[in-house]
Amino acid sequence: MRFEIIVSLFATAIISAVLTPFVRRLAFKVGAVDEPSARRVNKIPMPTMGGLAIFLAFNFATFFLLRAQIPTRQLWGIFGGECIIVLTGIIDDIFVLKPYQKMIGISLAAIEVFVFANVRMTTLTIPFLGTVGLGWLSFPITYLWIAAITNAINLIDGLDGLATGVSIIALFTTGITGLFFLPTPNIYTVIMIFTLVAAEIGFLPYNFFPARIYLGDTGALFIGFMISVFSLSGLKNATFISVIIPVMILGVPITDTVFAMLRRILNKQSISQADKRHLHHRLMQMGLTHRQTVFVIYGISLIFSFIALLYPISPIWGSVLLTIGILIGLELFVEAIGLVGQDRRPLLNWIQKIVTSNTSKETSDQLENEREERQRAAKIKAEQKKQNDTDSKNKH
Repeated sequence: MRFEIIVSLFATAIISAVLTPFVRRLAFKVGAVDEPSARRVNKIPMPTMGGLAIFLAFNFATFFLLRAQIPTRQLWGIFGGECIIVLTGIIDDIFVLKPYQKMIGISLAAIEVFVFANVRMTTLTIPFLGTVGLGWLSFPITYLWIAAITNAINLIDGLDGLATGVSIIALFTTGITGLFFLPTPNIYTVIMIFTLVAAEIGFLPYNFFPARIYLGDTGALFIGFMISVFSLSGLKNATFISVIIPVMILGVPITDTVFAMLRRILNKQSISQADKRHLHHRLMQMGLTHRQTVFVIYGISLIFSFIALLYPISPIWGSVLLTIGILIGLELFVEAIGLVGQDRRPLLNWIQKIVTSNTSKETSDQLENEREERQRAAKIKAEQKKQNDTDSKNKH
């Protein structure tokens, strides 16, 4: 990577850091403020719309500092989608949009980049079957990809610095993968990815616990949208590996989104209904502090990213085995923390039955007693935490 590009990335981070305090003041003036509530972790009114600083820094860099590195069609085509998604986020941060209204904005942005930036998936290579042209399916698949990734990042934006840090890890891994495996003509995508990373790094000190400003939907939607667009730049002629890599890199937000949908379906709730059983909520309910929860999820994101880097250097059978192993491990983790529900643990229950059937009755009773004791201890700890939170709230 050339020296002037590296200097531009440092400048982008500085610009983002300088802009953020001004955006913070603007958020208070226009009413983009997150008030404390039962679903919020903040105890005081917190300005949102912080993603506007990232958006401005990123586009200043791409239009001025790095203009010669990016093709005109892609630059303006993607910028049009960015404007739509950021405008949707700003309106939501100020007035609070309904889920279907946000989806209208995401849909318009997806259509814009599909038509004007040529961001789309056109073919899919399936192992042992060959390459399949998507034809008219190209648009619905592209649309679903953009909508899913955009919403996934938005859903994990529940703690100070969480969505920002996870997306930095995901984008950096995507950039590294693209640097080594994308065709040379698409290297501009890597430059744009690292530019967005730089803009987020400049914003993160203001957003990390204790935060002085939130990303808001302005930032969460923008970052999610850009991640989906960047990943599609390497998926125009998709293969099993090229599809699985971005999915694996985004393992944390995708896992949280999929199991949130499953949880609500099983509980006969609307998919768009908010709750406090997301990954970060469950970890905090288990006794972790705010900061500890964020660092744990950062660690999980790094694990996913490391695994994603193994795919390009693995044979097809190795990739299949790797995927199966990850899915089993992920299911065990999800059941262990009760992400879908404490009483929904099919794999763990099945393992327990196998263990029980191969141990003596005395040992089985001991294991059962230990399990019940752990459940009682966890329940007592959760009740104590709830009481402490209530006492703290009453003091304030």
